[in-house]
Amino acid sequence: MRQPAIILASLLFALIGGIWLIFLLGQAVSVASAVGLIALAGLSSEFGVIMLVYLDQAIGARIEAGRFASHEDMDEALIEGAVLRVRPLAMTARVILAGLFPLLICRGTGHEVMRRLAAPMVGGMITAPLLSLFVLPAVYKLLGRKRFVEEELDADTPMVANVAHPNPL
Repeated sequence: MRQPAIILASLLFALIGGIWLIFLLGQAVSVASAVGLIALAGLSSEFGVIMLVYLDQAIGARIEAGRFASHEDMDEALIEGAVLRVRPLAMTARVILAGLFPLLICRGTGHEVMRRLAAPMVGGMITAPLLSLFVLPAVYKLLGRKRFVEEELDADTPMVANVAHPNPL
C-alpha cells in the first residue's frame, strides 16, 4: 500500500502546477481544462511509477551486492536510481512542452479550446518532473525504509541492525 499511496500523493503535486497555470492565465475551468488535467494525471502517475521502479531496482542491486547496511547506503541507492531517470524524464517533459507551448500562444481558429487543454499540461510539466526527481525519492526514503527492513527481517540477515531505526515521531 505504500507505493500506491506515494503515487496518489504525487498526483496532487503535479495537478497543482496545472491548476496554477490555469489561474495565472485567468482561465475558467472548463471541460477542455478538465481533459488536460486528466492527461496530466496520467503522465504524472507514469512518472511516479517508473521512478519507483528505478528506485526499487537500485536498492535491490545494492542489497544483492551486500552494500545496503546503513542510511547512507540507502541515500546513495536513491540518488543512483533517481539519476538514471533524469535524462528520460527531461526528454519527455521537453517534448511535451515543445508540442504544447505553441497552443498557449496561438491565435487561430479554435485557439480558446486548445489553450484551455494545453494550459494544465504545460503547468504540470513544470512541476511533475521536479516532483518526480526530488520529492518522490525523499518520500520513498521516509515510507519505503520500513518495507526493506521488514523484508530483511524475514530473511534473517544481519544488515538490519543499522537500518531499523524508525522515526519516533
